[in-house]
Amino acid sequence: MAQQLALAPRVIGHAPPGFAPTTAAGLDVAYEGNTGRLAAAAVCVDIATGEVVDQAVILDQTDFPYIPGLFAYRELPSLLKALAALTTTPDLLVCDGQGRAHPRRFGLASHAGLETGIPSIGVGKNALGEFTTPAPERGSWTPLTDDGEVIGRTLRTQDGVKPLFVSVGHRIDLDTATNLVLTLCRKYRQPETTRAADHLCREALKGG
Repeated sequence: MAQQLALAPRVIGHAPPGFAPTTAAGLDVAYEGNTGRLAAAAVCVDIATGEVVDQAVILDQTDFPYIPGLFAYRELPSLLKALAALTTTPDLLVCDGQGRAHPRRFGLASHAGLETGIPSIGVGKNALGEFTTPAPERGSWTPLTDDGEVIGRTLRTQDGVKPLFVSVGHRIDLDTATNLVLTLCRKYRQPETTRAADHLCREALKGG
């Protein structure tokens, strides 16, 4: 927790000059019960088409306990191995977890972005903050706040589905993050990056 508090001020909340990403890597982890055995996947997609252009999955073991707010320490070492196994370097990381929408403003997406230097976005299924429900139409959003501070957005990615919670990971701004998440959520609630990474790591556990 002390390390997260120390690293949080290093998060950059704006995109690099001329930022125009063409590829995005989804990061996700699946676990084999409570054994500590896991599969970590990185799936790179073409942002314009949603097509998978590269992927890697790592079977690994963790002994870091399940502690809310410290998922990066349980998952990131294996996810970094999966990223290193890709043959291409993605322009963007999309994490199935939080960025600045975190009690110490330093969730998995921020940690991954800071470790790699790649712009990153946190896309969580659960809110770590307060919000009002956005309108039911795709693209509607409301601020996600904590103690009066805006830490992300509650974003409706498809008409009438439950919203997702988008936050800055590192080297990106909230407007750009929101627009990219909507682009990646073509047909479903979750971004194509997350869906593909989730499928890959679950299949790897079954086969391994």
